[in-house]
Amino acid sequence: MQLSKKAGNITPSITLAITAKANELKSQGVDVVSFGAGEPDFNTPQNIIQAAIDAMNNGKTKYTPAGGMLELKETICDKFKKDNNLEYKPNQIIISTGAKQCLANTLMAVLNPEDEVLLPVPYWVSYPELVKLADGVPVFVETSKESNYKYTRADLEKAVTNQTKAIIINSPNNPTGTIYHEEELLEIANFAKEHNLLIISDEIYEKLIYDGEKHISIAALNEDAYERTIVINGVSKSYAMTGWRLGYAAASEKIIKLMTSLQSHMTSNVNTITQYATIEALNGPVEDLNNMVKEFENRRNFMIYKLEKLNEISIIRPSGAFYIMVSIAAYLNTTFRDQEINNSVDFARVLLEEEKVAVVPGAGFGADEYIRLSYATSMDVIENGIDRISIFLSKIK
Repeated sequence: MQLSKKAGNITPSITLAITAKANELKSQGVDVVSFGAGEPDFNTPQNIIQAAIDAMNNGKTKYTPAGGMLELKETICDKFKKDNNLEYKPNQIIISTGAKQCLANTLMAVLNPEDEVLLPVPYWVSYPELVKLADGVPVFVETSKESNYKYTRADLEKAVTNQTKAIIINSPNNPTGTIYHEEELLEIANFAKEHNLLIISDEIYEKLIYDGEKHISIAALNEDAYERTIVINGVSKSYAMTGWRLGYAAASEKIIKLMTSLQSHMTSNVNTITQYATIEALNGPVEDLNNMVKEFENRRNFMIYKLEKLNEISIIRPSGAFYIMVSIAAYLNTTFRDQEINNSVDFARVLLEEEKVAVVPGAGFGADEYIRLSYATSMDVIENGIDRISIFLSKIK
Protein backbone atom coordinates (compact mmCIF):
# COMPACT_ATOMS: atom_id res chain seq x y z
CA MET A 1 0.00 0.00 0.00
CA GLN A 2 1.37 3.40 -0.95
CA LEU A 3 0.89 6.03 1.72
CA SER A 4 0.63 9.78 1.20
CA LYS A 5 3.23 11.14 -1.22
CA LYS A 6 2.69 14.62 0.20
CA ALA A 7 3.48 13.48 3.74
CA GLY A 8 6.45 11.50 2.52
CA ASN A 9 7.92 14.59 0.86
CA ILE A 10 7.89 16.61 4.07
CA THR A 11 11.20 17.03 5.88
CA PRO A 12 10.92 16.52 9.66
CA SER A 13 11.79 19.53 11.83
CA ILE A 14 15.55 19.46 12.40
CA THR A 15 15.10 21.69 15.47
CA LEU A 16 12.78 19.23 17.17
CA ALA A 17 15.02 16.31 16.17
CA ILE A 18 18.09 17.86 17.83
CA THR A 19 16.12 18.71 20.98
CA ALA A 20 14.73 15.16 21.14
CA LYS A 21 18.23 13.65 20.82
CA ALA A 22 19.61 15.93 23.54
CA ASN A 23 16.69 15.05 25.84
CA GLU A 24 17.24 11.35 25.18
CA LEU A 25 20.88 11.64 26.25
CA LYS A 26 19.89 13.65 29.32
CA SER A 27 17.40 10.93 30.31
CA GLN A 28 20.31 8.49 30.22
CA GLY A 29 22.22 10.62 32.70
CA VAL A 30 24.53 12.26 30.16
CA ASP A 31 25.60 15.83 30.97
CA VAL A 32 24.31 17.56 27.84
CA VAL A 33 24.36 21.30 27.21
CA SER A 34 21.54 22.19 24.84
CA PHE A 35 21.37 25.34 22.74
CA GLY A 36 18.49 24.00 20.67
CA ALA A 37 15.44 25.22 22.54
CA GLY A 38 13.10 27.57 20.73
CA GLU A 39 11.29 28.53 23.92
CA PRO A 40 11.89 30.71 26.97
CA ASP A 41 13.25 28.86 29.99
CA PHE A 42 11.10 31.01 32.30
CA ASN A 43 7.88 29.65 33.71
CA THR A 44 4.57 31.19 32.66
CA PRO A 45 3.84 34.21 34.93
CA GLN A 46 1.76 33.35 37.99
CA ASN A 47 -1.15 35.68 37.15
CA ILE A 48 -1.66 33.79 33.87
CA ILE A 49 -1.52 30.41 35.60
CA GLN A 50 -4.03 31.65 38.17
CA ALA A 51 -6.41 32.78 35.42
CA ALA A 52 -6.35 29.25 33.99
CA ILE A 53 -7.03 27.75 37.43
CA ASP A 54 -9.92 30.15 37.98
CA ALA A 55 -11.37 29.26 34.57
CA MET A 56 -11.34 25.57 35.41
CA ASN A 57 -12.77 26.09 38.89
CA ASN A 58 -15.54 28.20 37.40
CA GLY A 59 -16.53 25.50 34.93
CA LYS A 60 -15.18 27.25 31.83
CA THR A 61 -14.12 23.95 30.31
CA LYS A 62 -16.50 23.53 27.38
CA TYR A 63 -16.16 24.05 23.64
CA THR A 64 -15.85 27.56 22.27
CA PRO A 65 -16.50 28.70 18.68
CA ALA A 66 -14.01 27.06 16.34
CA GLY A 67 -12.18 30.32 15.62
CA GLY A 68 -11.97 31.37 19.26
CA MET A 69 -13.97 33.15 21.96
CA LEU A 70 -15.38 36.58 21.21
CA GLU A 71 -13.94 37.98 24.46
CA LEU A 72 -10.44 36.90 23.46
CA LYS A 73 -10.85 38.21 19.92
CA GLU A 74 -11.86 41.59 21.35
CA THR A 75 -8.81 41.53 23.62
CA ILE A 76 -6.59 40.80 20.61
CA CYS A 77 -8.18 43.67 18.69
CA ASP A 78 -7.35 45.96 21.63
CA LYS A 79 -3.78 44.63 21.63
CA PHE A 80 -3.36 45.39 17.90
CA LYS A 81 -4.69 48.91 18.41
CA LYS A 82 -2.48 49.63 21.43
CA ASP A 83 0.75 47.97 20.27
CA ASN A 84 0.64 48.21 16.49
CA ASN A 85 -1.79 51.02 15.61
CA LEU A 86 -3.90 48.49 13.71
CA GLU A 87 -7.69 48.47 13.63
CA TYR A 88 -9.30 45.04 13.40
CA LYS A 89 -12.77 43.75 14.19
CA PRO A 90 -13.36 40.37 15.87
CA ASN A 91 -14.46 38.84 12.54
CA GLN A 92 -10.95 39.60 11.25
CA ILE A 93 -9.31 37.49 13.97
CA ILE A 94 -8.75 33.74 14.29
CA ILE A 95 -7.29 31.97 17.33
CA SER A 96 -5.38 28.79 16.57
CA THR A 97 -3.20 26.16 18.21
CA GLY A 98 0.00 28.17 18.04
CA ALA A 99 1.33 30.53 15.41
CA LYS A 100 2.35 27.47 13.38
CA GLN A 101 -1.29 26.49 12.87
CA CYS A 102 -2.09 30.09 11.95
CA LEU A 103 0.55 29.85 9.22
CA ALA A 104 -0.75 26.49 8.04
CA ASN A 105 -4.33 27.79 7.95
CA THR A 106 -3.21 30.90 6.07
CA LEU A 107 -1.32 29.00 3.38
CA MET A 108 -4.14 26.49 2.87
CA ALA A 109 -6.65 29.32 2.65
CA VAL A 110 -4.80 31.36 0.01
CA LEU A 111 -2.74 28.96 -2.13
CA ASN A 112 -3.72 26.92 -5.14
CA PRO A 113 -1.52 24.14 -6.57
CA GLU A 114 1.81 25.46 -7.91
CA ASP A 115 1.37 28.95 -6.41
CA GLU A 116 4.77 30.25 -5.32
CA VAL A 117 5.67 31.78 -1.96
CA LEU A 118 8.83 33.85 -1.47
CA LEU A 119 10.92 32.95 1.58
CA PRO A 120 14.11 34.63 2.83
CA VAL A 121 17.29 32.61 3.34
CA PRO A 122 17.91 31.91 6.19
CA TYR A 123 14.30 30.91 6.91
CA TRP A 124 12.46 29.27 9.79
CA VAL A 125 12.53 25.51 9.27
CA SER A 126 8.76 25.03 8.91
CA TYR A 127 8.04 27.69 6.27
CA PRO A 128 8.93 25.61 3.18
CA GLU A 129 7.23 22.50 4.54
CA LEU A 130 4.02 24.38 5.35
CA VAL A 131 4.01 25.83 1.83
CA LYS A 132 4.41 22.36 0.35
CA LEU A 133 1.63 20.95 2.54
CA ALA A 134 -0.66 23.61 1.06
CA ASP A 135 0.32 22.48 -2.48
CA GLY A 136 2.42 25.60 -2.98
CA VAL A 137 6.01 25.99 -4.11
CA PRO A 138 8.58 27.58 -1.77
CA VAL A 139 10.90 29.97 -3.61
CA PHE A 140 14.06 30.82 -1.70
CA VAL A 141 15.33 34.39 -1.86
CA GLU A 142 19.03 34.60 -1.03
CA THR A 143 19.92 37.42 1.35
CA SER A 144 23.38 38.77 2.15
CA LYS A 145 25.57 40.02 4.94
CA GLU A 146 25.44 43.50 3.37
CA SER A 147 21.66 43.66 3.89
CA ASN A 148 21.94 42.05 7.33
CA TYR A 149 20.24 38.96 5.89
CA LYS A 150 17.03 40.79 5.04
CA TYR A 151 15.17 41.07 1.74
CA THR A 152 16.22 43.78 -0.67
CA ARG A 153 14.10 44.95 -3.58
CA ALA A 154 16.72 43.67 -6.02
CA ASP A 155 16.68 40.20 -4.42
CA LEU A 156 12.90 40.05 -4.60
CA GLU A 157 12.70 41.17 -8.21
CA LYS A 158 15.02 38.32 -9.22
CA ALA A 159 12.75 35.76 -7.53
CA VAL A 160 9.23 36.92 -8.44
CA THR A 161 7.35 35.22 -11.31
CA ASN A 162 3.83 35.10 -12.68
CA GLN A 163 3.19 32.21 -10.28
CA THR A 164 4.15 34.16 -7.15
CA LYS A 165 1.19 34.48 -4.78
CA ALA A 166 2.67 35.59 -1.46
CA ILE A 167 5.75 36.70 0.42
CA ILE A 168 6.60 35.70 4.00
CA ILE A 169 8.42 38.12 6.27
CA ASN A 170 9.51 37.35 9.83
CA SER A 171 10.55 40.24 12.06
CA PRO A 172 12.19 39.79 14.50
CA ASN A 173 13.60 36.90 12.54
CA ASN A 174 14.17 33.28 13.48
CA PRO A 175 16.99 32.27 13.06
CA THR A 176 18.97 35.51 12.48
CA GLY A 177 17.38 37.82 15.07
CA THR A 178 17.36 40.67 12.56
CA ILE A 179 14.60 43.30 12.53
CA TYR A 180 13.05 45.09 9.55
CA HIS A 181 12.93 48.87 9.86
CA GLU A 182 10.16 51.07 8.52
CA GLU A 183 11.86 52.00 5.22
CA GLU A 184 12.67 48.33 4.54
CA LEU A 185 9.09 47.29 5.24
CA LEU A 186 7.79 50.04 2.97
CA GLU A 187 9.98 48.74 0.14
CA ILE A 188 8.52 45.24 0.61
CA ALA A 189 4.98 46.64 0.78
CA ASN A 190 5.48 48.56 -2.47
CA PHE A 191 6.93 45.45 -4.10
CA ALA A 192 3.90 43.41 -2.99
CA LYS A 193 1.54 46.07 -4.31
CA GLU A 194 3.23 46.25 -7.72
CA HIS A 195 3.13 42.46 -8.12
CA ASN A 196 -0.24 42.01 -6.40
CA LEU A 197 1.09 39.67 -3.71
CA LEU A 198 -0.24 38.72 -0.31
CA ILE A 199 2.07 39.48 2.63
CA ILE A 200 2.29 36.93 5.44
CA SER A 201 3.92 38.73 8.37
CA ASP A 202 5.15 36.45 11.17
CA GLU A 203 5.52 38.68 14.23
CA ILE A 204 5.71 36.03 16.97
CA TYR A 205 8.93 37.53 18.46
CA GLU A 206 7.48 41.05 18.48
CA LYS A 207 8.13 41.70 22.18
CA LEU A 208 11.63 40.22 22.28
CA ILE A 209 13.63 43.18 20.97
CA TYR A 210 16.87 44.73 22.24
CA ASP A 211 19.17 47.74 21.73
CA GLY A 212 16.22 50.14 21.88
CA GLU A 213 14.89 48.81 18.57
CA LYS A 214 11.19 49.09 17.77
CA HIS A 215 8.85 46.58 16.16
CA ILE A 216 6.72 47.85 13.28
CA SER A 217 4.02 45.73 11.68
CA ILE A 218 4.03 46.00 7.90
CA ALA A 219 0.22 46.05 7.97
CA ALA A 220 0.33 49.42 9.74
CA LEU A 221 2.23 51.23 6.98
CA ASN A 222 -0.70 52.15 4.75
CA GLU A 223 -4.14 51.01 3.63
CA ASP A 224 -2.88 48.83 0.78
CA ALA A 225 -0.40 46.99 3.03
CA TYR A 226 -3.19 46.51 5.59
CA GLU A 227 -5.53 44.96 3.03
CA ARG A 228 -2.99 42.47 1.61
CA THR A 229 -1.31 41.42 4.90
CA ILE A 230 -2.06 38.47 7.16
CA VAL A 231 -0.46 39.18 10.55
CA ILE A 232 0.62 36.13 12.56
CA ASN A 233 1.33 36.41 16.28
CA GLY A 234 0.81 34.57 19.56
CA VAL A 235 1.69 34.32 23.23
CA SER A 236 4.18 31.43 23.19
CA LYS A 237 7.41 33.43 23.17
CA SER A 238 6.49 36.75 24.80
CA TYR A 239 4.64 35.27 27.77
CA ALA A 240 6.59 32.00 28.19
CA MET A 241 3.47 30.05 27.16
CA THR A 242 4.92 27.65 24.57
CA GLY A 243 3.13 24.60 26.01
CA TRP A 244 -0.21 26.38 26.19
CA ARG A 245 -0.39 26.44 22.38
CA LEU A 246 -2.11 29.62 21.31
CA GLY A 247 -1.45 31.79 18.28
CA TYR A 248 -3.65 34.26 16.46
CA ALA A 249 -3.92 35.82 13.04
CA ALA A 250 -5.50 39.00 11.70
CA ALA A 251 -6.48 39.62 8.09
CA SER A 252 -9.40 40.53 5.87
CA GLU A 253 -12.75 39.08 6.87
CA LYS A 254 -12.75 36.95 3.70
CA ILE A 255 -9.44 35.25 4.46
CA ILE A 256 -10.24 34.74 8.16
CA LYS A 257 -13.55 33.13 7.22
CA LEU A 258 -11.73 30.60 5.03
CA MET A 259 -9.15 29.92 7.74
CA THR A 260 -11.88 29.40 10.31
CA SER A 261 -13.72 26.98 8.04
CA LEU A 262 -10.54 24.92 7.60
CA GLN A 263 -9.84 24.92 11.31
CA SER A 264 -13.38 23.90 12.18
CA HIS A 265 -12.81 20.59 10.40
CA MET A 266 -9.20 19.95 11.47
CA THR A 267 -8.92 20.91 15.14
CA SER A 268 -11.90 23.10 16.09
CA ASN A 269 -11.22 25.50 18.98
CA VAL A 270 -8.01 26.05 20.90
CA ASN A 271 -7.96 24.67 24.44
CA THR A 272 -10.60 26.72 26.26
CA ILE A 273 -8.56 27.18 29.44
CA THR A 274 -5.66 28.52 27.38
CA GLN A 275 -7.97 31.10 25.83
CA TYR A 276 -8.93 32.44 29.26
CA ALA A 277 -5.28 32.46 30.32
CA THR A 278 -4.40 34.44 27.18
CA ILE A 279 -6.94 37.14 28.02
CA GLU A 280 -5.05 37.63 31.27
CA ALA A 281 -1.68 37.55 29.48
CA LEU A 282 -2.71 40.34 27.11
CA ASN A 283 -4.53 42.42 29.71
CA GLY A 284 -2.37 41.80 32.78
CA PRO A 285 0.82 43.38 34.14
CA VAL A 286 3.92 43.42 31.95
CA GLU A 287 6.58 43.30 34.69
CA ASP A 288 7.41 39.62 34.07
CA LEU A 289 7.67 40.21 30.33
CA ASN A 290 9.94 43.22 30.79
CA ASN A 291 12.17 41.32 33.21
CA MET A 292 12.42 38.40 30.79
CA VAL A 293 13.38 40.67 27.89
CA LYS A 294 16.03 42.37 30.04
CA GLU A 295 17.48 38.98 31.01
CA PHE A 296 17.49 37.79 27.39
CA GLU A 297 19.40 40.92 26.40
CA ASN A 298 21.99 40.25 29.12
CA ARG A 299 22.36 36.66 27.96
CA ARG A 300 22.65 37.73 24.33
CA ASN A 301 25.43 40.15 25.22
CA PHE A 302 27.26 37.48 27.22
CA MET A 303 26.94 34.88 24.47
CA ILE A 304 28.26 37.35 21.89
CA TYR A 305 31.18 38.15 24.20
CA LYS A 306 32.02 34.44 24.52
CA LEU A 307 31.58 33.62 20.84
CA GLU A 308 33.74 36.50 19.66
CA LYS A 309 36.66 34.96 21.56
CA LEU A 310 36.54 31.79 19.47
CA ASN A 311 39.01 31.35 16.63
CA GLU A 312 37.76 31.75 13.05
CA ILE A 313 34.15 32.20 14.15
CA SER A 314 31.80 34.97 13.04
CA ILE A 315 28.20 35.64 13.98
CA ILE A 316 25.06 37.37 12.76
CA ARG A 317 24.39 39.85 15.56
CA PRO A 318 20.73 39.61 16.61
CA SER A 319 18.53 42.53 17.65
CA GLY A 320 15.56 40.35 18.57
CA ALA A 321 14.27 36.83 19.34
CA PHE A 322 16.74 34.63 21.29
CA TYR A 323 19.06 33.01 18.77
CA ILE A 324 22.52 33.62 17.34
CA MET A 325 23.63 32.25 13.99
CA VAL A 326 27.30 31.24 14.15
CA SER A 327 29.40 30.74 11.02
CA ILE A 328 31.36 27.46 11.09
CA ALA A 329 32.62 27.81 7.51
CA ALA A 330 36.26 27.63 8.62
CA TYR A 331 35.66 24.22 10.21
CA LEU A 332 33.89 22.48 7.34
CA ASN A 333 35.48 20.00 4.95
CA THR A 334 37.61 18.67 7.79
CA THR A 335 38.01 15.26 9.41
CA PHE A 336 37.72 14.42 13.09
CA ARG A 337 38.65 10.90 14.21
CA ASP A 338 37.86 9.48 10.79
CA GLN A 339 34.51 11.32 10.68
CA GLU A 340 34.07 13.83 7.89
CA ILE A 341 32.63 17.22 8.78
CA ASN A 342 31.40 18.55 5.45
CA ASN A 343 28.28 20.43 6.52
CA SER A 344 26.38 21.78 9.50
CA VAL A 345 24.60 18.48 10.16
CA ASP A 346 27.94 16.67 10.41
CA PHE A 347 29.27 19.42 12.67
CA ALA A 348 26.27 19.28 15.01
CA ARG A 349 26.31 15.47 15.17
CA VAL A 350 30.01 15.20 16.01
CA LEU A 351 29.81 18.10 18.49
CA LEU A 352 26.99 16.33 20.33
CA GLU A 353 28.88 13.04 20.35
CA GLU A 354 32.23 14.48 21.37
CA GLU A 355 31.44 17.37 23.75
CA LYS A 356 27.76 16.72 24.51
CA VAL A 357 26.63 20.09 23.17
CA ALA A 358 23.39 20.29 21.15
CA VAL A 359 23.12 22.98 18.48
CA VAL A 360 20.79 23.30 15.50
CA PRO A 361 22.42 22.79 12.07
CA GLY A 362 22.04 25.74 9.73
CA ALA A 363 21.01 23.34 6.97
CA GLY A 364 17.51 23.39 8.43
CA PHE A 365 17.36 27.13 7.74
CA GLY A 366 18.93 26.98 4.28
CA ALA A 367 22.27 28.22 5.70
CA ASP A 368 24.56 25.20 5.78
CA GLU A 369 27.67 27.12 6.85
CA TYR A 370 26.01 28.11 10.13
CA ILE A 371 24.74 26.62 13.35
CA ARG A 372 22.05 28.22 15.51
CA LEU A 373 22.48 28.70 19.24
CA SER A 374 19.61 29.68 21.53
CA TYR A 375 20.29 31.90 24.52
CA ALA A 376 16.96 30.98 26.11
CA THR A 377 18.97 29.30 28.84
CA SER A 378 21.02 30.28 31.89
CA MET A 379 24.32 32.17 31.96
CA ASP A 380 26.03 29.11 33.45
CA VAL A 381 24.79 26.92 30.60
CA ILE A 382 25.92 29.51 28.03
CA GLU A 383 29.41 29.70 29.55
CA ASN A 384 29.78 25.94 29.92
CA GLY A 385 28.45 25.20 26.45
CA ILE A 386 30.60 27.70 24.59
CA ASP A 387 33.67 26.56 26.52
CA ARG A 388 32.93 23.04 25.30
CA ILE A 389 32.51 24.31 21.73
CA SER A 390 35.88 26.04 22.04
CA ILE A 391 37.50 22.75 23.07
CA PHE A 392 35.83 21.00 20.16
CA LEU A 393 37.07 23.59 17.65
CA SER A 394 40.63 23.23 18.97
CA LYS A 395 40.45 19.49 18.33
CA ILE A 396 39.32 19.95 14.71
CA LYS A 397 41.98 22.52 13.75
